[in-house]
Amino acid sequence: MTDHARRILVTSALPYANGHIHLGHLVEYIQTDIFVRFQKLRGHQAVYLCADDTHGTAIMIRAQAEGRSERELIAAMREAHLADFGGFQIGFDHYGSTDSEANRRLCGAIWQSLRARGLVTSRDVQQLYDTKAGVFLADRFVRGTCPRCQAADQYGDSCEQCGAAYTPADLVDPVSTLSGTRPEVRTAEHLFVTLEQMHAFLDEWTQRSGALDPRIANYLAGHFLCDPLRDWDISRPAPYFGFEIPDAPGHYWYVWFDAPIGYLAATSEWCAANGGSFESWWHRDGSAPAAEIHHFIGKDITYFHTLFWPAMLEAAGLALPKQVHIHGFLTVNGQKMSKSRGTFLLARTYLDHLDPGMLRYYYAAKLSGGIDDLDLNLEEFTAKVNSDLVGKVVNLASRTARWLEQTGLATDYPADGGLFAAAAADGTAIAEAYEACDFARAMRTIMQAADRANAYVDAEQPWKLAKAGPESAAKLHDVASVAINLFRQIAVYLAPVLPAFATQVGDLVGGPILSWEESQRPLTGQPVGSFRSLMRRVEPAQIESMLAASLAQAKESQAKAPTLHTATNQPPTKGTMSMDSAASPIDSGEALAAEPLAPECTIDDFMKIDLRVARVLAAEEVPEAKKLLKLTISLGGDATRTVFAGIKGFHTPESLVGRLVVVVANLAPRQMKFGLSEGMVAAASGAGATGVYLLSPDSGALPGMRLH
Repeated sequence: MTDHARRILVTSALPYANGHIHLGHLVEYIQTDIFVRFQKLRGHQAVYLCADDTHGTAIMIRAQAEGRSERELIAAMREAHLADFGGFQIGFDHYGSTDSEANRRLCGAIWQSLRARGLVTSRDVQQLYDTKAGVFLADRFVRGTCPRCQAADQYGDSCEQCGAAYTPADLVDPVSTLSGTRPEVRTAEHLFVTLEQMHAFLDEWTQRSGALDPRIANYLAGHFLCDPLRDWDISRPAPYFGFEIPDAPGHYWYVWFDAPIGYLAATSEWCAANGGSFESWWHRDGSAPAAEIHHFIGKDITYFHTLFWPAMLEAAGLALPKQVHIHGFLTVNGQKMSKSRGTFLLARTYLDHLDPGMLRYYYAAKLSGGIDDLDLNLEEFTAKVNSDLVGKVVNLASRTARWLEQTGLATDYPADGGLFAAAAADGTAIAEAYEACDFARAMRTIMQAADRANAYVDAEQPWKLAKAGPESAAKLHDVASVAINLFRQIAVYLAPVLPAFATQVGDLVGGPILSWEESQRPLTGQPVGSFRSLMRRVEPAQIESMLAASLAQAKESQAKAPTLHTATNQPPTKGTMSMDSAASPIDSGEALAAEPLAPECTIDDFMKIDLRVARVLAAEEVPEAKKLLKLTISLGGDATRTVFAGIKGFHTPESLVGRLVVVVANLAPRQMKFGLSEGMVAAASGAGATGVYLLSPDSGALPGMRLH
């Protein structure tokens, strides 16, 4: 089953050193870790590298507020990050820092390559300056109105609504998050990379290399590559915590310059520690890369990793990524992570209450390799862990292992009706799903094997055989041997997701799980240890306790933290999602009063309405209509519809493409002045509302699914 050995270098986005790891971060690191562990289990040389992202104004401001140096701050945060990652069994091969000498050296080398290609220029620019705080404002310390779509309360570098990228000076009505004052515009010299010179290369790479999800490629083509590329502002003036540019004293490389170079630095450090060659990973012989390079990132930093980073690598003659795996954000119970609801869950808070393997499995069961957001529904989490891991997998061993403690496994594998062979054949599909990062598909296939194994145990009823006396001992031994073999086979398939569980299974029977091939042959004649609890059920009280602890931590943190004048009341974290830390919402009832409930209907009345999940394939304005956007939606396969939706002014066409929505699919078509509308998109609005709010299904929903 194992294909030829590959050399695979894998990275996750570098966590910023101004905050602790939370469950949103862990979507990425767990996803990456599963991919790497799978590759290693298959016999490939896979190396997982990461580092703390340590530079920038945010670090400088926080260190000042806490009365310690920047390096003291990042050292403490490094220790905390590594403890959290270790708790979730994230197996980095090397974990570095962007504040390392290796990174400084490689930044200089990349910089010289850009200089040699004539890609660096300088000019005076207008930059926002906080006169009260005494600093030029980094992108994430300014909020204002997006200059493109007019969305309010956006960060200074990009808009979360329409995806536009800009400079803080472009914002409408900017406000400093440090002092709450309106910053003034000052002129300062900045250095730029003239990215437009790389336009042809970037168009070719993003659109035809196969490195990007087609939706990401289309997004880049429609938002950036359709126009001349803007110069990339690569420097920041003092005061700034980072590397001073050697040939431009007083200028510092912008954090987004040295952060991805941290991947190179981590490789260099790992090679130095393990006797490897940096060139064997990152250099290329002509157009052929020395190794496969895979980046895992969140969709909020797509711009940097799919335009700036490949341009830097190309200019330096280094290998380009084979794949940039881009995932969505995490919501909890269908909403943004919220401090006021206790759902802004830190990694450490979770670890204090629940088994990390449970979250690893839940994420795996939700991750399909796409860019849609993932929802951590805590009721579903409880039910799924209890049903799949405890009820199906652990239950196999807990019901049968005790009858093998004295005898061990059968010396010849008993007849099992083809169960082991069927699950072994599933290994090809499971491996393909892992390779595609469609972990959800892999988990479904594995659980189907678990269902078949449990059906076998239920049918053979070993507990009755045990009571039947000596005449049934041989049959009992065979049944238990089959069950434990099926159990261990499932554990092999789950090993990338549940490494600690795989170790426990190895302690019970068969020794360490080291190879995917172990799923292809049953064990015979081996001893079986005493069964010990491998995983306990999740109890609702544990969830409640975790949320209560998270809420208490948020209140304590808010009381201790210096007040920052920002909508989130905390320093923004580069590359992470925003979150609500305001007081608990008070639902006034204004909307219900303005539009009372409709007359009662029966379930039969409701079932006449066919609500379906759909994906927006295209969206465009209707110039002659004040409120309408024209949407082309997919219901799955070749089933597409045209729908006119009254959401113009609240949603931009570009922000809708690729989004999942809910539509009334069996509404009679309506001929309008602008064309035929073949359905209705579900949205909420009413008294007290400032917009029209589209309804979105949870992550994992697929076009064509019906709402019940």
